[in-house]
Amino acid sequence: MADPKPTITPKPVGGSLTFATMPVIGRVGLGVLLCSVIGGIYYFALHTPLTEDLDRAHGAHTRLEEERLTAQRRQREYIELREELAGREGLDRANLRVLPEDAEIPAFLADLHRLAEMSGLEMRLVQPRPEEPSEHFVEVPVALRLSGRYHQLARFFYNVSRLERAISMENVVLATPHAVGEDVVMTVEVMATTYRRPSAEELAPPEPVAGGKP
Repeated sequence: MADPKPTITPKPVGGSLTFATMPVIGRVGLGVLLCSVIGGIYYFALHTPLTEDLDRAHGAHTRLEEERLTAQRRQREYIELREELAGREGLDRANLRVLPEDAEIPAFLADLHRLAEMSGLEMRLVQPRPEEPSEHFVEVPVALRLSGRYHQLARFFYNVSRLERAISMENVVLATPHAVGEDVVMTVEVMATTYRRPSAEELAPPEPVAGGKP
């Protein structure tokens, strides 16, 4: 048998070392180093800016969410205040109808005449009396004399009680009933008193008299 030929390992020319001629450990180490370098480049060149952008976007989203919640809260408060204001305005209008700022005597007398006619009564006397101021309101009395049947009088008083304006029927005096045909007619004298709000001048305290005692 012929002797096997010896294996000849090529030696690097001029003493240079290539990746192919490196030992396995050296190649593994070089690969790990390259991966580390590439990973570092990725982290600092791509990952870090993306993370910062995500943080900024998250912060902007948080601020927008807080602004949205604040806007919703303010909208609810605005709606509640608007409803409360509308309720107060409606209450003020109702109070003005019950207790107006002016006496409105023509409108008051027109209401009394209208209700008397609706009830079938005869209005014999309508006599406004002087106003009578009090602490919180001013009384506006009107003396009335009415004639009619009992149920007509009852209907008149009932209709007066349904008016929006505050009216009290005081000092009711019944005259002796008398017959008119088959009907019994009654005459009633009553003081119909309505009210108004006092003006600012009326509510102001009286000025001291010049030269008076302190």
